Amino acid sequence: MQDSKRIRNKDIQSIIFLILSGIFLGSITLLNVLGTSKFIDYSFEIFNLKIPFVIAIGVLPYPITFLCTDLISELYGKTKANWVVWMGLGINLWVLFFVWLAGALDAPDEIINNQPLYSIENNQVFIHSQYAFYFIRNLTMGATLASMVAYLSAQFIDVQIFHYLKEKTQGRRLWLRNNASTIVSQLIDSIAVILITHYLVDGLPKNTNGELTHSLLHFVLSGYLFKLVIALLDTIPFYYLTKKLKKYF
Repeated sequence: MQDSKRIRNKDIQSIIFLILSGIFLGSITLLNVLGTSKFIDYSFEIFNLKIPFVIAIGVLPYPITFLCTDLISELYGKTKANWVVWMGLGINLWVLFFVWLAGALDAPDEIINNQPLYSIENNQVFIHSQYAFYFIRNLTMGATLASMVAYLSAQFIDVQIFHYLKEKTQGRRLWLRNNASTIVSQLIDSIAVILITHYLVDGLPKNTNGELTHSLLHFVLSGYLFKLVIALLDTIPFYYLTKKLKKYF
């Protein structure tokens, strides 16, 4: 009876790991495809103080990745959590390769000669049929490059802090290691991804004068504010899922 229960628990553990790693990798792929293709501006005021809130839509699925790695760290240990992070890097490289390949195959002459895929004649704009693809391709490759660097830094720091606090608190204070690891790592991610997107791939939104619509600090604070709120809120599902799932381990 005990043997059959152990086998059943092993199967459930495998299914849980498959679900968590699947959500993690799916979110990582999705955020790179969406990337900086669109920014949303929901800046607001509190006591006459304007709070910037301008984020790329690619950041929307990102907080769920930290919930997944925290759950994997808690249930399966540091080694498996790090392996999932490395697999996420592999997925990033896989996406980057095929996005590049799709654009390189049968590329129009304008792309080969580094010419724009649109022209203006007599106040009329003529757009090449493949303009949308190459525009999104450039944004996706830029977002993937930026997120790869930020992602590796943030995710590994998240795992390291999580297990450092777990060891120091002797497995107690689950809320502390969940929030502290995520808060610190997401600050690093927010700074890195904005700076890389701006200075390496010039992917932040600009006005008609070619100037940024908001300062770099606004973009960093906006992304971090969003991630911080989600990080604090995910303490509830983290506690609930940890309690529910640990009975199988």
